[in-house]
Amino acid sequence: MTKKENIFVALYRDAQNIKCKDPATRNILEVIFLYPGFHAIINHRIAHFFYKIRFKFIARLISQISRFFTGIEIHPGAKIGKRLFIDHGMGIVIGETAEIGDYCTIYHGATLGGTGKDIHKRHPTIGNNVMVGAGAKILGPIIIGDNVKIGAGAIVLKGDVSNCTLVGIPAIAIKK
Repeated sequence: MTKKENIFVALYRDAQNIKCKDPATRNILEVIFLYPGFHAIINHRIAHFFYKIRFKFIARLISQISRFFTGIEIHPGAKIGKRLFIDHGMGIVIGETAEIGDYCTIYHGATLGGTGKDIHKRHPTIGNNVMVGAGAKILGPIIIGDNVKIGAGAIVLKGDVSNCTLVGIPAIAIKK
């Protein structure tokens, strides 16, 4: 969220963003009441607040309850920018040290995970305006820059890319 942005205004703008990006949405009330991706973001913001003030048990409890109801697992330590759109979110996993920029879209089955080899920063950093396709796996402490599209089913193991499309296993960059 931006500086001093009212939490309710921020959530309303998140709902507006979803309505703009999803052609199946008829109105904002539908987003607010029926979209599990929107609910997961609200729950994450609450859990992240508790995580930052070191109430980690409460943060994880909120995260696990949210996962049960939405099918979207976001660790409370993950940092998420404004206007994230999680579409058909079932099976999404976002790890503890993951960072997601502003105006990103993530589709079902995507993972922002670790490889098990790193100690401190274990998960990816995603820039602004990034689209992560269905079933894509972004693994390790890599950096995905701004304006990147990651194709469905891609496995991304190397980062430091911007303004391109990543496809394949392992993913390779196709410049625009």
